[in-house]
Amino acid sequence: MAELIITAEDFNKFREYFYRKTGIQFEDSKRYFVDKRLIERISHTRSENFRSYFTLLRFQASGEELQTLTNLMTVNETYFFREEYQFKCLVESMLPEIISKKNRGQTIRIWSIPSSSGEEPYSIALYLTEYWPDIINWDVEIISSDIDTDVLKRARTGIYSARSVQFLPKELLQRYFTPVRNGEYQISADFRQSVEFTRVNLSEPADTRPYREFDVIFCRNLLIYFDDLSRHKAAEVFYDALNPGGFICLGHSESMSRITSLFRVRKFPEAMVYQKAGAR
Repeated sequence: MAELIITAEDFNKFREYFYRKTGIQFEDSKRYFVDKRLIERISHTRSENFRSYFTLLRFQASGEELQTLTNLMTVNETYFFREEYQFKCLVESMLPEIISKKNRGQTIRIWSIPSSSGEEPYSIALYLTEYWPDIINWDVEIISSDIDTDVLKRARTGIYSARSVQFLPKELLQRYFTPVRNGEYQISADFRQSVEFTRVNLSEPADTRPYREFDVIFCRNLLIYFDDLSRHKAAEVFYDALNPGGFICLGHSESMSRITSLFRVRKFPEAMVYQKAGAR
């Protein structure tokens, strides 16, 4: 079989298609990364060349190959208690404001997207359990979503490397995790059952439409992979998903103010977050 080569025209065709499907924009600097994964999938599917593989990708009825390629193209690296100051802000500032407007018996709903392999949503659950005294008085629902079905499977198993848990306080690691194989740790079943993991593509309205009535959204280090149009569409998704006065936390290098006027900046002692503004 002749050596597989991805031409500049092939790259641009794929880049445009993948952007339409996922909202993720690959810059020219990602060319080597993209080409390598395309060649892997062309070989694996025994396609003759890029053209035949691209036909499979676009017209396969099940969409299985697109999902497999999406899993390969998305980067999923995180760890427990990453940017911990936002979790501290959650328990010390955001939640007290949220519960002041709720009636007892109502559920607090938190959405974490992207879930990656689960470190963020489990960190939220751990932080609430350990550091929010009012947790005994409120039901909290945590939903975590990702476009990558492989990382969702890993998240549900809750097994992590020593690197993933390196910033957890030792007492929490001992209390809530069990050592398993090869120096890895598994989070307890109680926490695995406390988070619902779902597949969501932010660029697909049919995927995002059911996500409503959230009090807090964590969407950290995702929008940096989007272009301006995709960021604006994502902001509208989050606006519609939040309750009035709901909050969204972004990564430290991201700014909702540069994307849309749908949210206003809230500067709490622990962190700067964004709050849903009036009806649009």
